[in-house]
Amino acid sequence: MHVAIIMDGNGRWAEQRGWPRARGHEAGVEAFRRTLRAAVAQGVDQLTCFGFSTENWQRPPAEIRLLTGLMERYLAQHLQELISEGIQLRLIGEIERFPRPLVTALQQAVEDTAGNSRLVLTVALSYGGRADIVAAARRLAAAYPPEEIDEARFSQALATAEIPDPDLLIRTSGELRLSNFMLWQLAYSELVFIDKHWPDFEAADLAAALAVYHGRERRWGSL
Repeated sequence: MHVAIIMDGNGRWAEQRGWPRARGHEAGVEAFRRTLRAAVAQGVDQLTCFGFSTENWQRPPAEIRLLTGLMERYLAQHLQELISEGIQLRLIGEIERFPRPLVTALQQAVEDTAGNSRLVLTVALSYGGRADIVAAARRLAAAYPPEEIDEARFSQALATAEIPDPDLLIRTSGELRLSNFMLWQLAYSELVFIDKHWPDFEAADLAAALAVYHGRERRWGSL
C-alpha cells in the first residue's frame, strides 16, 4: 500500500492562533513523526511526503532558512528513530539546491537507512511534478527514437522509477488541488482531502483515509 501526502497548512495553523509561522512548521514536524509511526502501525509499506516544492523557493529567505534548519534538526535528533523503526529514507527532487550541510545530512541518512524495509519513506524536496516530467522527456529524447518511448519507459525515467505509483493521496488543509505534486504518478490514485491543517493530523485521520480508500471501487478506467 502506497500512500502519498501533501502536508499543507502549517503557516495557516499558526496564524489562526496568533503565533509566528515558525511555530506551525515546528508543529508540522511533530505531525510528520506521528504519521510515520501511524503508517508503520497501520500496515503502510510505502509513504511519500511532499516536504518542499519547487514553488517554495519563492517564500521569504528567512522562512526558507527556517525550513532547512528544521530538516537538519530533524535528521540530527531523529535519524536513529528511523533506523530503529525499520524505515528506509529515499529522496526525490533537486536536493542539490539546498545548503551543503543539509545535503550531506540527507545523503548520510539515505545511506544509514538503506538496509531497512519495514516502510519506504520517500520525501520530495525541491520537487515539482512538471519538472520531473520535463527531465524524464529530455532523458528519453536523448536516448531513444520517439517510436520506442512508451508509458512504461517514461515511468522508468521519472524520479520515482524505483517506487510504485501511489494508491492513495491525502491532502490536508482543505485545499482541493495537486499543487504540482507527482502529476504523472497520481493519474489513477484515489484522492482524499481533509479540512484540518497538517499540524492537527493524527493517526485516526490516516486510518479514516485508508478506510475511505478501501471502501472505494477502483475501476482503472473500465466500466
